Amino acid sequence: MEIMKELQQLFPSADGNQQQRDELVGHFKTILARMDELKDPLKLTLGGMPNYTEDYYNRIIQNAGVPNEGISIEETIDKLMELVEGHRFLNSNYVANATPLPNIASLLGNLVMVLLNGNNLWDVDGSAAANAEVRITSMISKITGYDPHQSAGYTTWGGQGSIFTSLRLAISRQFPHSNKEGIPNNLYCFCSELSHFSLYKSVEATGIGINHMVRVKTNDDHSMNLLDLHCKMNQVIKNGGIPVYVLATMGTTDTFGIDDLYGIKQLLLEIEQQHNLQSIYIHADSAMGGMYTFFNDYNFDVNPLQFEVEVCDILKRYHSHLKHMNLADSMVFDFHKLGQTPYITSLFLMKDKEILKYVDLDASETPYVGNRSYGSYHTSYTLECTRMGSSIPIYSSLLAFGIEGYQQLLANYLRVNIAFRDALKKEFSNVAVTNEVSPVTTFRFYPESVRWQAELAGDLMSKEVHEINAYNENFAELIGMERHRIFFGNTKKQRLISVTDSDKPLPVYVHKFYTTSPYSTVEEVDRYILFLKEHMDIYLKSPILV
Repeated sequence: MEIMKELQQLFPSADGNQQQRDELVGHFKTILARMDELKDPLKLTLGGMPNYTEDYYNRIIQNAGVPNEGISIEETIDKLMELVEGHRFLNSNYVANATPLPNIASLLGNLVMVLLNGNNLWDVDGSAAANAEVRITSMISKITGYDPHQSAGYTTWGGQGSIFTSLRLAISRQFPHSNKEGIPNNLYCFCSELSHFSLYKSVEATGIGINHMVRVKTNDDHSMNLLDLHCKMNQVIKNGGIPVYVLATMGTTDTFGIDDLYGIKQLLLEIEQQHNLQSIYIHADSAMGGMYTFFNDYNFDVNPLQFEVEVCDILKRYHSHLKHMNLADSMVFDFHKLGQTPYITSLFLMKDKEILKYVDLDASETPYVGNRSYGSYHTSYTLECTRMGSSIPIYSSLLAFGIEGYQQLLANYLRVNIAFRDALKKEFSNVAVTNEVSPVTTFRFYPESVRWQAELAGDLMSKEVHEINAYNENFAELIGMERHRIFFGNTKKQRLISVTDSDKPLPVYVHKFYTTSPYSTVEEVDRYILFLKEHMDIYLKSPILV
């Protein structure tokens, strides 16, 4: 009995007594204090970087083991702090990708989620998360133009989970018996050549097959080329294939290219009528750009938040496409990107909740949850069985920021990028900015003079493009060695370009400047440029130079 009393001290109190609450809060304070001690505004990491030798993880494997007797909470915190040491902290020094610094409201929501520990499969086990999920589904439906009484949504495992589910829905809507009989072998999906690899994994997992995923060329603004989509879709139909799914990217990962969803919808209506096809499913992959729908009702003529003219011009360009998001059959909001919430907080949103019946389980398959006289929110249609209540941190974040708070935050990303681009081009004569103004800036250095326009025109040979790619890759390795100071991103495929000596287009290697921290401001830009300048000076004297 005494042993059980000791073990009970390792749990939150059952009766709400102050002693156990004070102990728990004390542990929280200790962790926060010790993490704060490791912070340095001029560094990206908490404390020092680990020594990443070749046998780093092998040594961890060798030394890891479960203790025979449990150690104290104080000692456990010591061990946790060993993990924290050297971990990146998302302050203004992180400009690599859409990885956020979670806001305090979302952290509190996350804490409530963890303390409740509800299983959001069923409201009997997760009533708080189910309640929050219904609320945020309605909130975002109203912002994007879905009918909140007809739409449905649930939190899932990122943009990948949303694409996979949307593809399941697309297949089962056209072929209701496919979940029992298997899918036809002539189904095809379409996406831009710059779309996220999530669809690649999803066509593989659903059995459609990678060879049935058709990549569509992109325009100079990194959006899907509708003429090429039309041509390739007609070719598929001519050869006996059935177009079942189109992925419209509303903000590509590297360059924030936004597909013309309205144009895609009109094209599909034309093809459906011409070939007597069922409705082709459109999923808006808005994991990256969805948050900018918060400007859907912004009055740009009045400009009540007094954004700069150039910022407004960019936002209006986004708005011209994002206002049509409600034409998609489904969409996704990755709040753990530009929404500044913890991982994983993704909302998958469907226009018509009736389509869920195509992927829902039969009641006989879930005899232990749902199907009772109590509880009315049984999400047996989700791929997950056990589901975390990540709707709660999303909900708390939406309340704390409101539409205007998010508008201010999102506009700042653009403001900082504009300042960075101007400073970059002013400081370096051998750099080209390779995408239109967006929350992310991609840029490319050249050994001598800038040749970006010649590359875009397809005037260079393969060898020349490879050399420029290698020049940038080596520089990325150099600045990556000091990622504890400032961490720039990079990608080996910002876009594809033609070359004079091959029919095969080549990928372009670029660096990325992506700010998603509220501490990244215009005042910080000079520091980013100085970091690049210092390392370019070192690079030009380096033996690794191409």
